[in-house]
Amino acid sequence: MVSVKFYDSVEDSLFKFAVIIAKADGKWVFCKHKERDTFELAGGHREVNETILETASRELKEETGAEEFEIKPVCVYSVTGKTRVVNEENVETFGMLFVADIFSFGRIKSEIEKIILSDTLITEWTYPSIQPKLIEEARKRGYVR
Repeated sequence: MVSVKFYDSVEDSLFKFAVIIAKADGKWVFCKHKERDTFELAGGHREVNETILETASRELKEETGAEEFEIKPVCVYSVTGKTRVVNEENVETFGMLFVADIFSFGRIKSEIEKIILSDTLITEWTYPSIQPKLIEEARKRGYVR
């Protein structure tokens, strides 16, 4: 069982991940990993000496090819429980949720095979117990429609 919680803030050193809910021309932006048949939001692990905003910006560029964009923090989220790819142990891990508007795209420079732009939310999630909850929280807080 995976549990997702939301916080307004936590100690910066606790951040391990950034996830970005991105739109371009009013359409949702979803990523398809080369090794999976499902879709996900852009995001990834924080690197050493990187701020969580730098993590989010880097991951957005690498995974979607975003060149020009505006990015804003929404809230802190945590995941407890074993997931397919992350959280190997049953501990609470923290990430920052962001929203971004992408104005131009370049080349994808990561393990992402392609992106899709969609008028509606996808149903084939890589992390179905996590990412729809992140979108719902961003909606509740007024960051996405």
